[in-house]
Amino acid sequence: MSTSRSGRVLAVVGPSGAGKDTLLAGLEASGQAYRVRRVITRAPRTGDEPFEGISEAEFERRLSEGQFALHWRAHGLGYGLPRTEFAALQDGRDVVFNGSRAILAEAARIFPGLRAILIEAPPEVLAARLAARGREIGAALDARLERDTGALPAGLPMIRVLNDGTPQEGIARLIAALQPSGKWSIR
Repeated sequence: MSTSRSGRVLAVVGPSGAGKDTLLAGLEASGQAYRVRRVITRAPRTGDEPFEGISEAEFERRLSEGQFALHWRAHGLGYGLPRTEFAALQDGRDVVFNGSRAILAEAARIFPGLRAILIEAPPEVLAARLAARGREIGAALDARLERDTGALPAGLPMIRVLNDGTPQEGIARLIAALQPSGKWSIR
């Protein structure tokens, strides 16, 4: 069923431990937006977001064939957003992806009208969430917490969502922020 409006492209960014994947899963379950399934050059682990894990060679093949609408490298991995994942826009649905601040300017060039959603949490909440994951400990955990995540590009509409409580509270805040009355600011 087609609608009279085109969907929006929404890029979710934020520091490790902010709860991006949890909020995106809740947003997707609410039916408020279609969540892009990323392609990443590593095997999935328990508790990961739903993504397609592929080899470096397969990533490079798909990249050379132009299968990705957007791609980037971070943390020694390749990330790609398949072009096919944006078909929901034609039906007027919003499409949301978990991105990186480093690629927002490029994403805005590819997707005119792109909006950024910055998921934030206090440092002590980030530290507790990352420690609970168990992926990094000691100095590695400290380094992840201190990593500079970079600024958002100028001119990009952005909305902040504080995720410092329960998953249900964070999901509700995200859904509320995306309503027409949401307060987008221009960076």
